[in-house]
Amino acid sequence: MGTDGIRYPVQFLIGKQFYVGAYKALKNKSANMDVLVAMGTSAAYFYSVYQAIISMGSHHNTAQLYFETSSILITLILLGKLFEAKAKGRSSEAIKKLMGLQAKTALVLRNGEEREIPLEEVIVGDTILVKPGEKIPVDGEVVEGNSAVDESMLTGESIPVDKTNGDTVIGSTLNKNGFLKMKATKIGRDTALSQIIKVVEDAQGSKAPIQRLADQISGVFVPIVVGIALLTFLVWMIWVNPGEFTPAFEAMIAVLVIACPCALGLATPTSIMAGSGRAAEFGILFKGGEHLETTHHIDTVILDKTGTVTNGTPVLTDVLIENGMEEEQFLSLIGAAEKQSEHPLAQSIVQGIQSRQISLAAVEEFEAIPGYGVRAVVDQKSYSSERAN
Repeated sequence: MGTDGIRYPVQFLIGKQFYVGAYKALKNKSANMDVLVAMGTSAAYFYSVYQAIISMGSHHNTAQLYFETSSILITLILLGKLFEAKAKGRSSEAIKKLMGLQAKTALVLRNGEEREIPLEEVIVGDTILVKPGEKIPVDGEVVEGNSAVDESMLTGESIPVDKTNGDTVIGSTLNKNGFLKMKATKIGRDTALSQIIKVVEDAQGSKAPIQRLADQISGVFVPIVVGIALLTFLVWMIWVNPGEFTPAFEAMIAVLVIACPCALGLATPTSIMAGSGRAAEFGILFKGGEHLETTHHIDTVILDKTGTVTNGTPVLTDVLIENGMEEEQFLSLIGAAEKQSEHPLAQSIVQGIQSRQISLAAVEEFEAIPGYGVRAVVDQKSYSSERAN
């Protein structure tokens, strides 16, 4: 009975969830894996208790006890659920990272006054002011100003997009170097980032065709196993060992116990959660479990985002000079002019020049022209990188 006391917490405290799940399933006139786990482990446990009681006082320790069988089964099945929970945790972390991209506040213009309010209080039609270096709070339309907006978190493109009056801007993207006044058009769950988060959440809760098949099989599998177990008991009781209860009961327990840890019922949801969760960590989002399941049919992968196949930021690779100027002198002048600019392309050019150990000339005058380029006076000569808009 000491062994019974040791196994009791495993069977009825740690394994309580299986009894609760089995009760709810049977109450709804259905059968799931919890029913089978509860029946199999309970049969092994109570049979062992029975054997321990009738062997008390006996001088020969011949009782066949199966306490460890029920404990191991419960432990292994809970271990599978732990793996599934960890997979869900990774998926949740990916969703939290996406949510962390959102701005927390917005600077709105109401009744002629600037007010910084929580993002939840922004309403459609609000006029929002976005300063350089700030995140755009919600989806909207530019009504005043010019700037370059880093949309790489949404598009994967490393080069910022120039924005001016009438252009659409996306919430959680980064305003790089200009001041923007915008009108909020989509807020809350309607924003592009919120829709992405919803897609990820729905994918975690969706069931792939193989998982739905597993659920259907479980609904039929459990009653069949119970039926086979009862049939086994009757066969042993009537034909194999007529009138012998113990061998017949042991054979029935064997059927129930062997069927308990159903790999299909545990492995399928665990693998889907692990696969989609791991993919989300690398920025790969599946709209549903069925898409994850059909990936083995893929024979061609097409990439349409620059950031997907590069390091995600512009890099100076080659320099072509048409007017015969020496490369070092040319880069010294260009680097000096572009160093004053906040544009990401200008910063990449400067980094590329500095990596070549080229010193930059002194800048006497500088002017940034949003949407066009820069003008600068270097060594008393005027240089311009203007381009057609």
